[in-house]
Amino acid sequence: MHLHEITHPNQLRSLSVSQLEVLAQEIRDKHLKTVAATGGHLGPGLGVVELTLALYHTLDLDRDKVIWDVGHQAYPHKLVTGRYDRFHTLRQKGGIAGYLKRCESKFDHFGAGHASTSISAALGMAIARDLKGENFKVVAIIGDGALTGGMALEAINHAGHLPNTNLLVVLNDNEMSISPNVGAIPKYLNRLRLSPGVRFLSSNIGEGIQHIPFVGESLSTELERIKDNIKILTVLQNKVGAVFEELGFTYIGPIDGHNIAELIETFETAHRLKGPVMVHVATTKGKGYPYAEADRVAYHAQNAFDLATGKANKSSKPKPPTYSKVFGETLTQLAEQDSRIIGITAAMATGTGLDILQKRLPKQYIDVGIAEQHAVTLAAGLACEGMKPVAAIYSTFLQRAFDQIVHDVCIQNLHVFFCLDRAGIVGADGPTHQGMYDIAYLRCIPNMVLMAPKDEAELQSMLVTGLNHNGPIAMRYPRGNGIGVATMAEGWEPIPIGKGEILRHGDDVLLIAYGSMVYPALQTAEILREHGIEATVVNARFAKPLDRELLLPLCEQIRKVVTLEEGCLMGGFGSAVLEMLMDAGVIVPVQRLGVPDILVEHASPQESLADLGLLPDQMAMQILGHYFPQLTAKTLVSP
Repeated sequence: MHLHEITHPNQLRSLSVSQLEVLAQEIRDKHLKTVAATGGHLGPGLGVVELTLALYHTLDLDRDKVIWDVGHQAYPHKLVTGRYDRFHTLRQKGGIAGYLKRCESKFDHFGAGHASTSISAALGMAIARDLKGENFKVVAIIGDGALTGGMALEAINHAGHLPNTNLLVVLNDNEMSISPNVGAIPKYLNRLRLSPGVRFLSSNIGEGIQHIPFVGESLSTELERIKDNIKILTVLQNKVGAVFEELGFTYIGPIDGHNIAELIETFETAHRLKGPVMVHVATTKGKGYPYAEADRVAYHAQNAFDLATGKANKSSKPKPPTYSKVFGETLTQLAEQDSRIIGITAAMATGTGLDILQKRLPKQYIDVGIAEQHAVTLAAGLACEGMKPVAAIYSTFLQRAFDQIVHDVCIQNLHVFFCLDRAGIVGADGPTHQGMYDIAYLRCIPNMVLMAPKDEAELQSMLVTGLNHNGPIAMRYPRGNGIGVATMAEGWEPIPIGKGEILRHGDDVLLIAYGSMVYPALQTAEILREHGIEATVVNARFAKPLDRELLLPLCEQIRKVVTLEEGCLMGGFGSAVLEMLMDAGVIVPVQRLGVPDILVEHASPQESLADLGLLPDQMAMQILGHYFPQLTAKTLVSP
């Protein structure tokens, strides 16, 4: 049976090991060709092909439930659960999502784009199963990187307290998250991988038994169980693996994650055990593609690339540097001048640009692993001792640390600088990664200052502003390349807190734009001019505090106000402007342009902006229709 013939995962149950091995190669080929064409997560899925096939071989997936953590590694799962024919649409608008989605397939039992969720969700399903008197297996698959997240450890602690609740946790240990793993837990797992007793048993016990006369030829299930039990005992004697046993789990492993026969045997053993069970599977991230195996950070995820060379497809037109790179380079230069500046990342060194700081000033760089809550409170502790912590965390991931921002930073009014990469629309990663909510969830917290640069040069000035400010402050900036504004090598001047700027004058309508929407606002103003409408354009710079001295007189004078933001409208920047006007008793109409109360699905950023009506020509027509309907009517009837 070939991959294109698999329409239901239960078809895997009838296949032999040799047939599954052939299927594994077909999955890798399809995986590689598709990601090379569309972009996506490469290394994680390549590492779990055999794990997926072997596990599904032992389950009845019309009844049993498998919960994948994050979803980075779930492409093989998608390929054997009825999505082969549509897999070429991966991460494209209207196509297969890059993560698991409950609405996409009945086999996607829990959707997630953030790490460390699978054990909690699976345990909830197992408890519900038992309460309802049902009988099916529940399996959580989690990576060793995600195991650094506090929620995963909380779930393990709870599961171990429930000895009568059957739950299988598969620990996919590839020694990586996105960046190399940090912390005591990954080091502990690595010792487990390299334990002499485990390595000896894994390589020799099976071969030794097979050479016993009259026994090796007909190795019984009982002897196989003895083999597994000896492994467990050796682990315990070496005090390796004992932590999981002490937490209430029956521990099995480490198992070769690319040996289908051994995986099947292990999973079948695990299914027979009662209570929580952990199977530790050692895999290679990027398995089967030499470039991905050699550089596991760069090939965690890739844009479209040349499969033969492993190199990204480059456009002939050079692009400006990314906001992340400008941030990382500028912060590093500032840190060279001030040893109190400490960059903090939650396992995203390369993504945030902090890899530049890591290379040049390693003592001023901290990677906490996938642990955003810890990152924020750690930063608070650093601030207490006079340091200048800069927490560079994606907007979507900082959501996970909301209580720490409130309780540990803002209530104590500590000088922590939050730098929110990937704020706004992020594209093909979809709803779990859109940076839509940071304006709303940070604006409501006392002592917090919010700012957003219009371009790369202003980002540099805002970095100085944030480092000089004495209190909590956050800067949001978008994913991807800048707009091409030249950056300065040094001599950046801070921006006064709460001060905006007028970029264009006009008497007919006032456009107040925030961050990434400033240049689109200027383009919108030019389109309005073609219709005889002159617009004033303000770069607000700050969502909190707003520049009341600048904005209130303009609003009263022009009396037609439009706010523009790349974020949710509910509680966002436009809401802040409305509140300011109401508090001042200024009653003028306000049109808010931004993201309505919907989830933004995966698509290219340009496609998403078009769907939301946030391209300059679309915004111009909305403004004309709202404030100048007579001109819109003329436009519609003109030849």
